[in-house]
Amino acid sequence: MDMQTLQHLFPEKGSIPEAYALPAPVNQTSILIGGELRPWKGPMRKVFSPVYLRHGDKLEPSEIGSFPEATVEESKAALEAAVAAYDKGRGLWPTMSVAERIACMQDFTKQMVAKRTEVVRLIMWEIGKNLADSEKEFDRTIDYIKATINAVRDLDNDNSRFLMVEGTIGQIRRTPLGVVLCMGPFNYPLNETFATLIPALIMGNTVVFKTPRWGVLLFTPLIEAFCSAFPKGVINFVYGQGHKVVPSLLNSGDVNVLTLIGSSKVADELKKQHPKVNRLRAVLGLDAKNAAIVLPDADIELAVKECLSGALSFNGQRCTALKMLIVHQSIVDEFLKKFVAALDKLGRGMPWDKGVAITPLPDVSKTRYMCDLVEDAVAKGAKVVNEGGGLACETFFNPAVVYPVTEGMKLYREEQFGPVVPVMAFDKIETALDYVISSEYGQQVSIFSSNPDLIGELVDPLVNQVCRVNINCQCQRGPDVFPFTGRKDSAEGTLSVTDALRSFSIRSMIAAKQTDESKKLLDDIILNHKSKFINTRFVF
Repeated sequence: MDMQTLQHLFPEKGSIPEAYALPAPVNQTSILIGGELRPWKGPMRKVFSPVYLRHGDKLEPSEIGSFPEATVEESKAALEAAVAAYDKGRGLWPTMSVAERIACMQDFTKQMVAKRTEVVRLIMWEIGKNLADSEKEFDRTIDYIKATINAVRDLDNDNSRFLMVEGTIGQIRRTPLGVVLCMGPFNYPLNETFATLIPALIMGNTVVFKTPRWGVLLFTPLIEAFCSAFPKGVINFVYGQGHKVVPSLLNSGDVNVLTLIGSSKVADELKKQHPKVNRLRAVLGLDAKNAAIVLPDADIELAVKECLSGALSFNGQRCTALKMLIVHQSIVDEFLKKFVAALDKLGRGMPWDKGVAITPLPDVSKTRYMCDLVEDAVAKGAKVVNEGGGLACETFFNPAVVYPVTEGMKLYREEQFGPVVPVMAFDKIETALDYVISSEYGQQVSIFSSNPDLIGELVDPLVNQVCRVNINCQCQRGPDVFPFTGRKDSAEGTLSVTDALRSFSIRSMIAAKQTDESKKLLDDIILNHKSKFINTRFVF
């Protein structure tokens, strides 16, 4: 792999298959605020794809659209619309029955499915994700919405009965928290954004949605669906630079829930902006430096396969990616040899190329950072063990396997979030354990071994350091019914289909003395449908 080969991975203008080419630039010229698509006549921010176009020996960035370079004024208007729609809990949306909110969500989902081709194509062009993974992200998101609808239906049906305890009649349901500020990530801009946005909405909250840094235009085909499926002000968009427009939203004190998939440093700064931190609930998916511990008795073929996928799926740009491979000294040479051989077979190219695994990174700043990490490690004694590893051409970075990575190198602790695979060796099991224990993050870990005694010895301390221990498989988020969270600086709150519903709601109840008068009163309310909260209806 050389620089010319990397350069020729980019397509010539006019050579892109029609099925995957963008028919025209996508220009988002309005902002959804208060149920209206408000025309935007201010400055626009251009969006350039990580897919450069080749003109002879020159590469040029391809402009694929633009979106409003909005200001604090527009973000405040979005927040005001969400606050008005919630109306201190008296708004149409928070007082709707669960069945009515489900109907709105089903309407949205139906409209969303019709936009699959457009959204998938924009995921590819905006963030460089390959076609198969872009399609998978869309389809998984639809499945997530449907599972959420089923879960909220079951939750409401379970709460439709009354409890009678110690002379008190009670009914307990989950109710919304208020206004949610939702900030999604670039790597799974649709799926991970919706993993918080959808449960927040369906539980009766109103939402202010700040689009990701990369992955803005892919929401454009869905804006009409958001506008028509939900009541006015329930969902409102915020554009512009996050460090400029977001602080004012939190400073207002009107945001009740902050949900962010991003870095712990950003989360810390944002929470400090709120004037009453105790009133702010945070649902956060943050940093991770997930390790794979490969023991001497591991099935090396299996470990290589899982570690390769775990480290480099979507170029390693996943919070659940394996970001440090800790391999026993007795097998590290064999492991590296087989890992590099498997890596060499991975397809490199553009998102629509058949069988491609390694694609361009979203921005040249990402390739520069990868190069910096590799250069730092090499300067401090490590080597790039795969031929051509670490070569970069504009947004394309050829994966680098770096060994041995030791303390003091940036790669030892920093989350690379890209196609650099650091490897360290160990002799004593305590060395591997200490790495995980001393980490600032505690999301997941993978163990590779066929020895039940060793696995048991490792699992017991590790479950007190991370929230998921994967045995002979890579770290991952799914299935979505499993809890997804982390310890230390990796997360706050828990996300899964059911856990997310709890994260964006609170238990509320009505109570009355167990007397004939109370029973008669409650019967009247229920039989004559005088309350959305006090009811025994079954949602089908």
